[in-house]
Amino acid sequence: MVRLMVRLGEATISCEEVVNIVRPCAPYIMTGIGSSTIACCNGLDQLRKSATTTADKQQACQCAKDAAAGFPMLNEQVSASLPTLCKSHIDFPISKNINCQDIH
Repeated sequence: MVRLMVRLGEATISCEEVVNIVRPCAPYIMTGIGSSTIACCNGLDQLRKSATTTADKQQACQCAKDAAAGFPMLNEQVSASLPTLCKSHIDFPISKNINCQDIH
């Protein structure tokens, strides 16, 4: 028997999931060359659908922020433009400089 427990207020999305979802965006947000890929845009849409609660959004934001910190060449301006380019509304940018506790 498998038992799944989810506590209210706790995120159900993992950092591994977030990193895998946004990984296809890395080349574009680091260089700004070309355009975002279909895989990147699909990933943002998947992230939006996966992070529905405040806890999930904050967790996903923190995971994306931590991942972004590992890319010194991250172009914050290009990264901020991704939701518009992909026509996918996510509640936070992929950024090193965001306060994820402000996400609701």
